[in-house]
Amino acid sequence: MNLGIETTTQGEEKDTKGALILGDQKNPATPAIFSHFTNEFYASLLSESSNSLPPSAIRSLMHHRDRPGLISFLAGDPAPSTFPITSLSFTLRSPTDPSTETPITIKGEDLETSLKYTASRGINSLIDWLYGIQEHSHGRKRGEGWRISIGAGCQDLIYKAFSTLLNPGDSVLIEAPVYTGVIPILQWTKADSIEVETDGNGISASHLKSILDKWPAEKPLPKLLFTVPYGCNPTGATASLQRRLEVLALARKYNFLILEDDPYFYLYYGPEPRPASYFHLEAADGRGVGLVLRLDSLSKVLSSGLRIGFASGPEALLDALDKHTSSSNLQPASVSQVIAHSVLSHWGIDGLLTHTATISLFYKSKRDMIEVAMKKHLSGLAVWNSPVSGMFIWMKLLLPPAPSSIDGDGDSNHLIQTKALERGVLALPGSAFFPNGRMTAYVRVAFSVLTEEQADVGMRRLAEVVREERDAAGVATP
Repeated sequence: MNLGIETTTQGEEKDTKGALILGDQKNPATPAIFSHFTNEFYASLLSESSNSLPPSAIRSLMHHRDRPGLISFLAGDPAPSTFPITSLSFTLRSPTDPSTETPITIKGEDLETSLKYTASRGINSLIDWLYGIQEHSHGRKRGEGWRISIGAGCQDLIYKAFSTLLNPGDSVLIEAPVYTGVIPILQWTKADSIEVETDGNGISASHLKSILDKWPAEKPLPKLLFTVPYGCNPTGATASLQRRLEVLALARKYNFLILEDDPYFYLYYGPEPRPASYFHLEAADGRGVGLVLRLDSLSKVLSSGLRIGFASGPEALLDALDKHTSSSNLQPASVSQVIAHSVLSHWGIDGLLTHTATISLFYKSKRDMIEVAMKKHLSGLAVWNSPVSGMFIWMKLLLPPAPSSIDGDGDSNHLIQTKALERGVLALPGSAFFPNGRMTAYVRVAFSVLTEEQADVGMRRLAEVVREERDAAGVATP
C-alpha cells in the first residue's frame, strides 16, 4: 500500500500544501519535518460503505450558522424558549481538597448550547479544551494534520472506527485476549481477526513481526491493529516503551493503522517515567504522523454516565467517522459535553491532573487490597501479574485439565457458571475475551468497587471451589 508520504527538512524547496509540519518553526536551528499523507491513502483505507456514505445535507452546512449577519432557514431547530429547563446546577468536589465543594450553574448561552442540536464532531469549547490536554499529555499541537472528534464514549468511537475502516474479509490485528466489547463489532463487520499474543509487558512485538513477515503475498495486509496499551482490559498489562516502539516500527513497515484505545491512560500508578503513547511516539521519531488513531475517555475520570470519549487522529479519518455520527445519532449529547466542559474549565489542566493522580492512587490501593486477598487464599491455586494501571487482574486458575483441553488447562467458564456462582462469587470467564470463545483457565477480576471484606470473602469462596475441583480430580493442593 502506497503511503503517499513525503518528507523534507526545513529550507528545502518542496510543496508542503496539506503537509504536517513538525519542529519549532520559531527557531530556525530546530529542523522541521514535513509529512504528507494523501487523501488518496486514507480513502484506500476506508470501507466501501464509508466511501459511499454521503455527508449530511444539513450538517455539512451547519458551521456557516455562526457567521455574523447570516439569516439561516437551514435546520428545524426547536425554539430554545420552549424548553422547560432554565438552568442546570451541581456541586463540584475540589481536586486538591475533597472537603471543599463549589456550586456550578449552567445558564444563558451555555445552557442554550447544551439543549440544542450541535455539530457532529462535538462542541467547539470542549474540543478546544481537549486540544490543550492532548498537547500537555502527548506533545501534539493543533495544525499538525490531526484534529479531535467527540463521541458517546470509547465504545461508540470503536464501533464507528471499525465501521469506517473495515470491509467483510479485511484483516484486523487484535490483542489476544482482546477487550470483549470489540468482538461483536468485528463479527458484525465480518472482518478477519488475527490474534497477536500478549504477556505482562503488553502486546508481543515479536509475535506480531512473525505474523507480518509470514503474511501470504496474495493476501492484502491488515488495515489496522487494535490495542489497549495502558491497563489493558482484560489483562491489566501496560505495554512497555520498547514494545510500543517496536510495534510502531512494524506499523510503518507494513503500513497499518494503530487504533490506540486508551481509556485507562490516566489511571496509571506504576513507576515513572511512564511509557509514552503511540500518539506521542509517532510524532517524536520524526518519520511522519498519521498512522495512529487515538481514543480517550472521560468515563474513568469524570463519569461513565456522561458517555464522552474523544478521538484524535488524521483529519481524513475523523471526517469519515463524523459522517457515521451524522447518519446515526447525529451528535454526542450536548448536555454531557457542556457539563464536562464546565468541570474541566473550572479545574484547568492542573486541576484535572491533580484529580487523576488522586484516583490513580485510589485504584492502586484497590489493587493492593485485592492482591492481599488473592495471596492469602489463592497462593498455589492461581497465578497472575500485578497491574500498574487500570482496574483489572487477569488470573489463571490452576484447575485440573478439562477433557477437551488442547493445552492441558482447565475450564474457567464452567467453574464460574456453576460452582462459583452457586457459592456466591462471580468473575468474568476468560473465554469472553477470545473471538472464538475458546476454552481457557483465565478469569478477569475487576477490583474497582470492592470493599476489603468483599475482596477477602470473594477470594476465599473462589479458592474453595478451585480446591474442590482439584480434589475431585485427584490433583494435589498446596
